[in-house]
Amino acid sequence: MSISFISGSVTSPQGFSGGGIFCDVKRLGTGKGSNKGKKRDLAVIFSESPCVAAGMFTTNQICAAPVKVCVEHLKHPACRAVVVNSGNANACTGLKGRKDAETMCKQTAKWLKIKPAEVMVASTGRIGLPLPMPNIRSGIQTACAGLKTTQEAGNHIAEAIMTSDTHPKEVAVELELGGKKVRIGGVAKGAGMIHPGMSPTGKRPYSMPLHATMLSFITTDASIGKPTLQRCLTEAVASTFNRITVDGDMSTNDTVLVLANGLAGNKAIKHTARDAVSKADLALFQEALNKVCFALAKMLVKDGEGVTRFVTVRVSGAKNDKEADAAARSVANSELVKTSWLGGDPNWGRIIDALGYSDATVVEEKVDVGYSAPGGKKVLYSLKSGKPTRATFKVLCKAVEDPEFDLHINLNLGKGKAVMYASDLTEEYVEFNKGDVTDPASLGG
Repeated sequence: MSISFISGSVTSPQGFSGGGIFCDVKRLGTGKGSNKGKKRDLAVIFSESPCVAAGMFTTNQICAAPVKVCVEHLKHPACRAVVVNSGNANACTGLKGRKDAETMCKQTAKWLKIKPAEVMVASTGRIGLPLPMPNIRSGIQTACAGLKTTQEAGNHIAEAIMTSDTHPKEVAVELELGGKKVRIGGVAKGAGMIHPGMSPTGKRPYSMPLHATMLSFITTDASIGKPTLQRCLTEAVASTFNRITVDGDMSTNDTVLVLANGLAGNKAIKHTARDAVSKADLALFQEALNKVCFALAKMLVKDGEGVTRFVTVRVSGAKNDKEADAAARSVANSELVKTSWLGGDPNWGRIIDALGYSDATVVEEKVDVGYSAPGGKKVLYSLKSGKPTRATFKVLCKAVEDPEFDLHINLNLGKGKAVMYASDLTEEYVEFNKGDVTDPASLGG
């Protein structure tokens, strides 16, 4: 059975319920996403059966309290729920912030009659403000009392985690494992402060870049071992969420969580399996999880603050993959490159400049730069072997005028490859984020 996208969300897999409600966090907070009136700002996701869980977290050295709590709770063998608020990041809030995050878990556990360690917690919004805990407590009680398995409940969760997002982001897929129907559903939020570099523990791997929060919550009814689920999530995030950038800023709160309750009844997926059928199931599950993560990651970039173009930066021919990654990130985060994309200017000069100051080895006389349609193999080159091609400026402009295109860079020095999914940089982004100090509601997170 192939992987099929279906209409759904985190409540689509068997045994998962949830809901999103308004408890006055956004209106009490300041900054973008606040003062919106009665908009949902707290959500709960719950599984009727114990789950194994896996997570990926920001590698920012300034790490929000909810992230620290999640890292600890992931050590517990079982997970049952996630509680998340928007409108306040609970970051840089000291010991009180840590206590508040733990209280969110305790309150959720109380009303769902589970253990606090079985609850994951996340927050997003403005940094440095204490949570309005009376509102949070009452909100958790209300949310837990109204959990539903409907798609509408999933929609409410997606809405409740939004800050500067312009629309909810959710996806669901269906596949077959061992003759059993399996579903994976997910939601995400994020529009600014997007350049995730996440790891399972929040610690920086050697190859991780040092950079409004991105959050994603994924559910599945697949039966899968906890270590295997973490391996699958790590791989999926590495090729999706950790490959996107809107503004080059890594958040203090970036979190991706996946919960698997096994209610689909398939034979448990384990990466240690040796038989062909089990290996095939693992590969298919990995592919499905990758598709869910990529769909959500792409939505994040396309909904970036003021974004008008989605650009896939493809680097090949680097000395190794690490150098290809450095080259791709340098181009994808260059403000001059990003503003040229906004103007529809195929400015290869800015691109090769960004390559030159990256950590990749670059030889001017070997660099090729070209453009294609999304996923297209027919590349129109503006630069070959470090020299301009005969392609006219008008033709090159035509190649980059669409809202989505691919940028191809070949360093012609080796076999290293890397991909980044990036956006342009617009006047609207600056206007949105500069704010007005006389109006707290206009200030960013």
